This record gives sequence, structure tokens and C-alpha cells, in this order.
Amino acid sequence: MFRIIQCGNSLAYSLPVDPSAQFEPGMVGQLRLIGNQVVMGVSDGSAPFGIIDDIKRNTFSAVSVDEVVVTPHIDGVMVGPDLVSPYDIKKELVNPNVSPTSFVSRNVDVELNARNGVITFLAGTPLNFSLTGTGTPDAIRTVVSYSYQIPNIPGDDSTMSSGHVTVWFDRMIIESDQFETNRRYPVNSPIYVSTAGLLTTTPVLPNYPAVGIVMAPPTSIHSSLQLLWL
Repeated sequence: MFRIIQCGNSLAYSLPVDPSAQFEPGMVGQLRLIGNQVVMGVSDGSAPFGIIDDIKRNTFSAVSVDEVVVTPHIDGVMVGPDLVSPYDIKKELVNPNVSPTSFVSRNVDVELNARNGVITFLAGTPLNFSLTGTGTPDAIRTVVSYSYQIPNIPGDDSTMSSGHVTVWFDRMIIESDQFETNRRYPVNSPIYVSTAGLLTTTPVLPNYPAVGIVMAPPTSIHSSLQLLWL
């Protein structure tokens, strides 16, 4: 998803597309040289050019941000000072087909079955949540974020007929869901580009340029990232 909230006076460029590139609207593009032709591909963070406004992908993806996962009631056992789970517990995420590298559990370590969208709280995990509200922990709660492939919807290629891709490069305020879900996005933090062309708050290398500033972080209600593109 890519949405322009406010932009300058410049129009987008239409540039020859890298035939091997796979991208979605909201990812970051970068100029490449194939033979004697300059083409637009996906940025690796070293020289980002602009925001891609076309799709060339086999599948569609989306993100889930700050999804709360709570286990059923657990009769915990004491291990040292903590009540812990005496057995493994599996919980389904809202979405299957999770991208493993995008997944993060912010409160508790879990094991992920990416294809089925199932996480496992291993035996020995401390209880940290009270289902009854008494203050005595009797469950495990964590908050997860991840990107996932949307099932049963084939991909698309909006560049097929023209061989060109649309790229916005001027200063603008935008929203995008093409960001690394395993990062935090505090307001006013600098935005960089990952090796996969995704927006992130962590540069690949210290000398890689920042491309924007966070204006509004993604949340469980509004899962897109709002930023000022520089």
C-alpha cells in the first residue's frame, strides 16, 4: 500500500523497469545498470532514488502490527521465583504464510511455524498475565508484528505493457505498509532503506543515507507507516 498525503510540484518519473525485480507500491527503488541501459530496480539501501508506485509481484503481502496473543489458562509451576508453564502451548496467529525474517515477538520468546502461522510458547516460559484480574499470573501474553502473504490472490504486473515503472522522488508526506515489522518507529526517527527495499529505522551500513523522518508509527489499528520523504 502506498498513499501520497501531500507532495511538491514535481511529477513522478516513468523509468525502464529491471526485468528481474519484484516489488509492490511503497517500496523504495534504485537505479541500476544492465548492459548499457539504466533501469529502475529495488533499492539495497545504498543509493535510494524514490518510492515505487507500481506492482510487479507473484503474490501480494500485508503487515500485522502489535497483534496481541494470549494463551488459555495455565496451571503454572514454581521454578525459582517464577511461575512457569509446565508444557508447550501453541497459538494461531491471525494470518498464516508469515515471512520468517519479518516476525518479532516483543515480550516473550516463541517458536514460529511460518507457513501455518502458529507460535509455540515453550515449556518453562514464565507466566506474565492474569486472565482473572487477580494479579496472580495464570497465562502468557505477548505482542507480535510480522508481514505475510495474502492467500488465494495471485500477484500482478502493472509494468508489463509499458516496461516502465512509476517512481515518486520529490519531498512529500506518504503512507506505506512496505516497512520492516521487526523495528520500532518512534516519531521523528530517521528512515533508511533495507537491503530488500523496505523502509526501516536501522541503516544497512553507517554511511547509507536517510530518506525520511517518521511522522506517525504503525499501530494495531492503523498498520501503515507515515513519513516525510526527503
